[in-house]
Amino acid sequence: MQQGKKTSDSKTVLTDIVLPPDTNFHGTIFGGNVMAYIDKVASIAAMRHSRSMVVTASSDSLDFISPVKTGEAICLEGYVSFTRKTSMEVFVKVEAEDLLTGERRLTATSYLTFVALDDQGKPTPVPPVIPETEQEKWHYDGAEERFQQRKKRRQQRLERKNI
Repeated sequence: MQQGKKTSDSKTVLTDIVLPPDTNFHGTIFGGNVMAYIDKVASIAAMRHSRSMVVTASSDSLDFISPVKTGEAICLEGYVSFTRKTSMEVFVKVEAEDLLTGERRLTATSYLTFVALDDQGKPTPVPPVIPETEQEKWHYDGAEERFQQRKKRRQQRLERKNI
C-alpha cells in the first residue's frame, strides 16, 4: 500500500478578476465559466496528489450560492478530500472578493471525481489522503456516503439508457 499524502499537499488556489466579457446580461459571471475554473483547479489538485495524468470521472453537487459580479475577483480553492484505489474526490470552494474592501463571500461549492492514469491511459493506484484540519476531516468523513450516492446515480443512468 502506498504511503498517504496530506490534504494540504494537493491544495490548489486560483484567483482571477471578472471582466465584462466573462459575464451575462446581469453583470455576473457565466456559470459555465465558473464550472471551467472548478474543473481546472480540481484537475491540478488531483495531479498534485497522484503525480499522474488524470481524467474527470464525475462532477456533482455544484451548488451556486451567490453570483460573482463584474469587477470582483473569483477565488477558488481545491484539494483532494478522499481517495479510493484509482480515484480521487476533490472539493472546490469558490468565493467572490470585493477588491476594494477585501470582503469575501462564498459563491459556490463542488465535488468532482478524478481517475489517475498511467502512461498507457489505464487507471493507476493513488495514495490515500490524510486529512488534518477539522474542515478536511469533515469532507473526508462524508466521502463514503457521497461515493455511494454517485454509484447509485450512475447505476440508475446505466439502467435507463434512453434518458
